[in-house]
Amino acid sequence: MNSLETLARAALAKHYGRSGSLTRLAGEVDINFHVHSVDGSHAVLKIYAPMTSSERAIFETSILATLATRAPKLPVQRVLPGNSGEMVYEIAAEDGGYTRNVRLTSWLEGTVWASTVWASTGTDSSAQLQAAATLGGTLARLDRVLAQIDQPEARRYHRWDLAHAADHLQVTSLIADVETRQIVHEILTDFAERVLPRLDGQAQQLIHNDANDHNVLIGDNGLVSGLLDFGDAVWSFRINEVAIASAYAMLGSHDPIGVAVALAGAYHDESALTEVEADLLYDLILTRYATSICLAAKQICDDPTNQYLLISQSDITNMVHILRRQNRSLAVMRLRAACRFDAVVTSPAVQRWLERNGARCVPVLRRDMSRHRLTVLDLSVNGPTGDSLDPLFDDDALEHTLPVGRYGEDRSVYQTNEFAVSGSPERRTIHVGIDLFAPAGDEVLAPLDGVVADFGNETVPLGFGGILVLRHETDDGTPFWTVFGHLAPSSLEPLVVGRAVRAGEVIGRLGTPPENGGWPPHLHFQVMTDLCGWSAVEIIGVVTRSQWDVWRSLFLNPNLVLGLPVSCSAMVTRPAQWLRRERHHVLGRSLSLSYTQPLKFVAGEGVHLIDEDGQRYLDMVNNVCHVGHCHPRVVAAGQRQMARLNTNSRYLHDNLVEYARRLTATFPPELSVVFMVNSGSEANDLALRLARTFTGQRQVISLDHAYHGNLTSIVEVSPYKFAGPGGDGQASHIWVAEMPDLYRGRWHYGDPQAGVNYAQSVAGHVEAMSRIGVQPAALFSEGILGTGGILTLPDGYLAAAYEHVRRAGGLCVADEVQVGFGRVGTQMWAFATHNVVPDIVTLGKPIGNGHPMAAVVTRPEIAAAFANGMEYFSTFGGNPVSAAIGLEVLDVIRDERLMHNADEVGTAMKDGLRSLAERHPLIGDIRGHGLFIGVELVLNRTTREPAPAALNDVIEAMKAQRVLLSGEGPHHNVLKIKPPITFSHENNAEFLSKLEHTLTVVERKLHL
Repeated sequence: MNSLETLARAALAKHYGRSGSLTRLAGEVDINFHVHSVDGSHAVLKIYAPMTSSERAIFETSILATLATRAPKLPVQRVLPGNSGEMVYEIAAEDGGYTRNVRLTSWLEGTVWASTVWASTGTDSSAQLQAAATLGGTLARLDRVLAQIDQPEARRYHRWDLAHAADHLQVTSLIADVETRQIVHEILTDFAERVLPRLDGQAQQLIHNDANDHNVLIGDNGLVSGLLDFGDAVWSFRINEVAIASAYAMLGSHDPIGVAVALAGAYHDESALTEVEADLLYDLILTRYATSICLAAKQICDDPTNQYLLISQSDITNMVHILRRQNRSLAVMRLRAACRFDAVVTSPAVQRWLERNGARCVPVLRRDMSRHRLTVLDLSVNGPTGDSLDPLFDDDALEHTLPVGRYGEDRSVYQTNEFAVSGSPERRTIHVGIDLFAPAGDEVLAPLDGVVADFGNETVPLGFGGILVLRHETDDGTPFWTVFGHLAPSSLEPLVVGRAVRAGEVIGRLGTPPENGGWPPHLHFQVMTDLCGWSAVEIIGVVTRSQWDVWRSLFLNPNLVLGLPVSCSAMVTRPAQWLRRERHHVLGRSLSLSYTQPLKFVAGEGVHLIDEDGQRYLDMVNNVCHVGHCHPRVVAAGQRQMARLNTNSRYLHDNLVEYARRLTATFPPELSVVFMVNSGSEANDLALRLARTFTGQRQVISLDHAYHGNLTSIVEVSPYKFAGPGGDGQASHIWVAEMPDLYRGRWHYGDPQAGVNYAQSVAGHVEAMSRIGVQPAALFSEGILGTGGILTLPDGYLAAAYEHVRRAGGLCVADEVQVGFGRVGTQMWAFATHNVVPDIVTLGKPIGNGHPMAAVVTRPEIAAAFANGMEYFSTFGGNPVSAAIGLEVLDVIRDERLMHNADEVGTAMKDGLRSLAERHPLIGDIRGHGLFIGVELVLNRTTREPAPAALNDVIEAMKAQRVLLSGEGPHHNVLKIKPPITFSHENNAEFLSKLEHTLTVVERKLHL
């Protein structure tokens, strides 16, 4: 046992009363031991270096203590106090040597970043990007707390502080490799002369300062599980935190800037960086590498035996060389875009100038455009083959048409190896120009005054022929460039760089097919906001999809100049991770997503959703697409009417009246008046207004945990919202009735009086209102309680509750937004299964099979009372297109016998679920009607302990088997089943088989 281990054991015994096995951990200055105590607990004992002052040790420990209080969810160690309650102790070596400080902290589980799959093998780049993003977010949350700490120890001079990087210029001579020495000297000189002055004025604070690949832990889920070692914490520029973490996170990546993009973008999402910080991040990453190389060179000279100093140095040196070979302008653009700044600083100004001045542009082809019909081509991966397009390009066709190729199009012709990106599965397939097809020899004109910037001849591998680049300026002198490809090389011979050209001047001619890779003659035209140091033959053509946020800033839509009166641009689809992040910014984080890893769907068919890879998912969630996704009859009905007329309901139209007649025919005769609106929330809001107008009262009764919509008025009557996270609480005019839960409530299945007993809660509220001199305006209830956990109401409940409310003069509102239109199988409407007739019924979701429409159906006298002089009007409610779609939905339900299908398949599903329940104790209760079914999961059938974690596991496991489900209920332990009512027996068999497998796996995990 060496002296340090002896010292550690003595400190553990004396100050912490611990003993156990010790394993020394890697470290540069301080000594750290992993302590596995005899009681099975784990901890880390730090023995500070002899030269470390008590003030410094206490400062570092105080950081952890502050984080424990102010950010308890951050994955950092917690300080474990000793027997006397102190955080830091002094110990002296037995031989009378130096006095050292020690402290004990908690142990964090995880694998150090440097030992992960991507770091050790250079593979699994997607996992590396995900981990980098979680590291960026973690550091941002950490720095928000560290910004509140300002102590003298924080402001010490630190050799690893990037703010002092220029100090290391004097030791660059110690770097052995000549090329590396030169590069490092250039980086540090640039830092001193250009970067540091720009940092002046940027945010400074306490930062961790060393989130390197040995201080970051990664958990089994691939996310950051720990951040270690605050020994280098220092007061510095905030952006240095991001630069240091990026420098180490990108090691081993085939796309190092992509890793920095993920990390910086996530940091920015949590704590916004400035534009200057984003601009300098690339240079600061290089500066960290240069600093590391310098310090390693000096320390190795001082102590050649310390091998720890060599950790990562070969990787760092290699990365410096890689980054120096990369296009700096493009790297900075990517980092700017990651922080939500325009990739090219001047791009917005150029775009605005072209939008204002585009009419000044001269057509780029010497053709009478009015004589030629523009034909937009589909050259995408989903478009027709080349042979079928050939007739468009013959001379006769070109006499009358002008074929146009689109900007932003993902082209099948670019799928070959010539367009591969080194080290990446991605290819350059996105077209950044607009193509204009015309006969060879046609003259090409300058659209604006400009200067020849470059020209060349590109034949391999893309075959763009002659290429010309013109430089232009906006009125304030901001430069931009137009690029012309597929020209005859001979037509460019008279040009020289720097020659001025006038708008309308001939600048070239279209080349023949052999001159441009065998393509039919055409002009490839693009607009650029920066040349990025590229030559003419490097800037032409196609780019990667993943970096589209950069490319669209660099390559503007050429139609800003061309002004073609057709849609000649395509939407560039983006990967799910990018969409998720962007969605949070442009749509708000309160708009939730399903699943831990959200799905991206691009198509739907029947009961299936289809992702961008063509995988089909059985959709058992979507009660919006009631008669199946993209039902051809419903789609065609909307298309027909949209192509003919769509306008508001202030004009007469057959569709609206016919739909109202057809809809009310499905209701009891008392309910004969329809109001058309656009959503279920709007329908419930209108129902509330109708009830209050008719009764003259304001009080509303709703059931516990109910949800009726997202408008302010309806959130007030939705306990699921107002009593949940972020809610404002219960308003004085809202009365919440007991939820009639036959599984968990006071009265259970088999009790014939359960319905009447539960309805007494409604009666009690009505009596309480009477005592304070008010009456109910309305009772809101669904026929099956959706957010309550798919609770089927006890027999007699609605009849009794309605009677209590009506006796006091109130109205009864049936919310059929989720359960209407035949979903319950035996009836068109869920309320009808209870033999009651509401006063108002609200409809939504399934009414338009995904089209935004909804309705309120009520009694004539209620509608008449509402016509009190205040006009009611919904611009889009009942428009001809919505009415046409609604009519077709009713026809499909009738013609395809979908009510019968919902009843038959729903019954079979419940029978199958009951069979599963005999073998799987996780199933506690099964309930519902038709194809609106709930399965409540419990850990113990006797105690009925809810199993919310198991529900999440089931939902995620079913997703992995491509079956979509959701959860519900006050305890979030109810599997909610509500597929399109076209769901078949075959679909049901697939669902039950996969659910049985999933339950087996989850129960094994729970030891049930």
